[in-house]
Amino acid sequence: MTAPKREQTLIGSVQRALSLVDIVANSARPVPVKALATAAGLTPGTTYNLVRTLVHEGYLQNEPDGVVLGSRFPGFAAGSDSRGVFLARVREALNTASDRTGVTAYLSRYSDGEVHLVDIVDARRSPRVELWVGVHDSAHATALGKQILAELPLEDRLDYLSRHPLGELTPHTISDRRALLTQLERGGDWMLDREEYAIGHTCIAVPVSAPGVTASLAVSVPTERGDVDVPGVVRQLRDVAGRLSLQLGAERFGQFPI
Repeated sequence: MTAPKREQTLIGSVQRALSLVDIVANSARPVPVKALATAAGLTPGTTYNLVRTLVHEGYLQNEPDGVVLGSRFPGFAAGSDSRGVFLARVREALNTASDRTGVTAYLSRYSDGEVHLVDIVDARRSPRVELWVGVHDSAHATALGKQILAELPLEDRLDYLSRHPLGELTPHTISDRRALLTQLERGGDWMLDREEYAIGHTCIAVPVSAPGVTASLAVSVPTERGDVDVPGVVRQLRDVAGRLSLQLGAERFGQFPI
């Protein structure tokens, strides 16, 4: 068979569908369908139809802010380091944490010497904390950031603090270096900040640990809710974070996630 005839046997719709999955798999954020159409060079109508099919078959999943990889994406079963797989796992964990606790859930990750906010899932009745100071500059004032700093080797922890002033974001912020280091050294398997980042919000965080991954999972609770069962929230977060840690670790080494 000649080359031109072989090319004629290719199914264009399959090629287009695969290109959409590839774009999502390499995206660190959910991709709105309109943006997906632009990136793939397809019409919105064609893209919506393909996405609908891919979602139905489980290769993509709809989220309020775009599409992420679905559970049938091969990387979930065979191991993958793609940003899209990481994001999809994180989004699944955040949705679970938010559903169980009824409040907004967050995940941050340490990479290249900085603390980065990866993703947020809002709860309908508990809006997110307004992030008026970037998480990368305020790890000392957030449960998310302090949990990560507590998990770091001392050398990395001191390096971060040497590059980031301990700004007083609220009257409750720990801005004394020695006091903060003492709190971090005591560590523990969860961290709390009571209005240290934003007045009116208390945040609770637990670690997410896997080979090559140092991260934290947290929720924010309105301080006015005096009935919050902190130990209960911690148990819920530990359960979700533990499962996410196992999944990320399994995928790192090409094993089947639990």
